[in-house]
Amino acid sequence: MTLPEVQNVISEKKICILIPTYNNEKTLKRVIDGVLHYTGSIIAVNDGSTDSTSQILTQYPHIVVISLPENKGKGNGLKTGFRKAKELGYHYAITIDSDGQHYPDDIPVFVEALLKEDKDVLLIGNRNMSQDGIPKKSSFGNRFSNFWFWFETGIKLEDTQSGYRLYPLLRIPKKYYTPKFEFEIEIIVRTAWRHVPVKNVPIKVLYDPAERVSHFRPFKDFTRISILNTILVVITLLYIIPRNFVNNFKKKSFKRFLKEDVLESDGSNRTKAFSIALGVFIGLSPFWGFHTLLVISLSVLFKLNKVLAFIASNVSLPPFIPLVIAASLFLGSPFVHGDSNILSSELDFQLIKNNLLQYVIGSAILATSMSALCGIITFIFLNKLNPENN
Repeated sequence: MTLPEVQNVISEKKICILIPTYNNEKTLKRVIDGVLHYTGSIIAVNDGSTDSTSQILTQYPHIVVISLPENKGKGNGLKTGFRKAKELGYHYAITIDSDGQHYPDDIPVFVEALLKEDKDVLLIGNRNMSQDGIPKKSSFGNRFSNFWFWFETGIKLEDTQSGYRLYPLLRIPKKYYTPKFEFEIEIIVRTAWRHVPVKNVPIKVLYDPAERVSHFRPFKDFTRISILNTILVVITLLYIIPRNFVNNFKKKSFKRFLKEDVLESDGSNRTKAFSIALGVFIGLSPFWGFHTLLVISLSVLFKLNKVLAFIASNVSLPPFIPLVIAASLFLGSPFVHGDSNILSSELDFQLIKNNLLQYVIGSAILATSMSALCGIITFIFLNKLNPENN
């Protein structure tokens, strides 16, 4: 795209450039001057800087400057900038770090990528983390972040930590819970949960130790990020995956759901059969309250089909619980000494509590046998429908 074309799209799409900054006096001016080559729609958030940042920003009376009295973290600066951008009527914000690692001449990369999409998208700059000069801790942290983002959203990216991004302001969440570096993880995960595509675009990156000032605190910030990822994983397992499954099922007829989400889902017939077997085993096991967490975690660990395993684990839905209890107690009765008329009692959790060992043994037998049976039946069934997918 030519420069006038880029400038025209920025105006038509209502894109602003958001620059959060904290004590980056060596590089801030260069970044702003580079951005001004493409647009004057700039919002700079001075996050309590104590160097000459304020004086530098006074040289740009035509850009929007927000000065915060004290430093509260990058996440807080971004949230402040997003609110202001929406107040001013912008629909998109491209965020660029002020430490000089990002090149303003990559702005057209984001503009072109946005034009190619027929719907809102969140774009993240994909840095070449293998190039010379990239700190090893940054490369490791990025791989770590990529894995958890994939686990939490199902989206595979090569770079999830770059601060050079394009945000669809009308589609991102309105409220957030993190104020510092971990905010950039929270926002992309929660935006992806809102069914907004999240994609990488290639960008250049410069790590100049003589100029660059990093405010990332390895121990404290990595701990905060780890805590956030733990919370997001729990939400993913207990809410997001079940929600998406139910919503997907509601949108389709049973025949279409069976065809697209079961028969044509990822994995061979053998993998699908093992997924069903795992789901049945967990569903019939005495892990009440943890079925979803266990079945999704084990599916990921063994690279099985999460959807099929989750469906199968619902063999212990409330209407079937009395049957599961009765079968477990019946199968466990030969292995313990107790009341032989136990199944004439009311089938509830109090009965389980009073005959716990019998129930545990019986449920293990039931889970194992039914898991094997369902896995074999599923494999035979799928093999007849699609014998080439083994």
